[in-house]
Amino acid sequence: MNRINQKLQENKKLISIYFTAGYPEIDDTVTIIQNLEKSGADIIEIGLPFSDPLADGPTIQASSTQALKNGMTTELLFRQLESIRKTVNIPLIIMGYFNPIMQYGVEAFCKKCREIGIDGLIIPDLPIDVYEEQYQTLFESNNLSNIFLITPQTSTERIHYIDAMSTSFIYMVSSASTTGAQSGFGNEQKYYFKRISEMKLNSPLIVGFGISNHETFTQATEYANGVIVGSAFINHIKKNGIDNFKKFIVNILNK
Repeated sequence: MNRINQKLQENKKLISIYFTAGYPEIDDTVTIIQNLEKSGADIIEIGLPFSDPLADGPTIQASSTQALKNGMTTELLFRQLESIRKTVNIPLIIMGYFNPIMQYGVEAFCKKCREIGIDGLIIPDLPIDVYEEQYQTLFESNNLSNIFLITPQTSTERIHYIDAMSTSFIYMVSSASTTGAQSGFGNEQKYYFKRISEMKLNSPLIVGFGISNHETFTQATEYANGVIVGSAFINHIKKNGIDNFKKFIVNILNK
């Protein structure tokens, strides 16, 4: 069984942390992953930096720009992660845009992910119908879960289509805007969480965009299986460095 599915079976609300590979320094990637696991993260999303990250807010865009300036590439990321499974056991997901994956070669990319122990991919600009027609067999043969996004504007029909195609969790985007931390969710977002929860989908739901503190964690996990924290974490490492993330994670979970 894929490590993501094993983690989803645990009787707890999960916290997945996103960071940009090669930020703040080019060689920080492995240290951040190791320290996140030690500090209590359940899943880690490794951002593959891209020059035109359409879905990302200013914080993640800035980290992506800096990572590219530092010299981060797809090939370098794979080299950095070659031995990651000797020290890290939790699920690892690469999140990135389809252009760098196509440039690397989709088949070669998927095979490399399998070799180093990547469990899933999040590719916001890969349409689900294109995935089904051209890449599903390739992903599944390499034991890669492709994780799809839904938003408040996603139609009921498409949500059911995504649910049927999902092999792990659905990434439930909290709003139609770009990524970014916020202090709390409004009534419209809470209604959206409730509406999707009441659809009784087969796939677990993980909420991303806007998770930054215990309030947003609690509001999201009332209706979902966990959260994804991105911009708030990048702001944290910008201010505090990459040595210890325990306090950051505990403050969100409020254990």
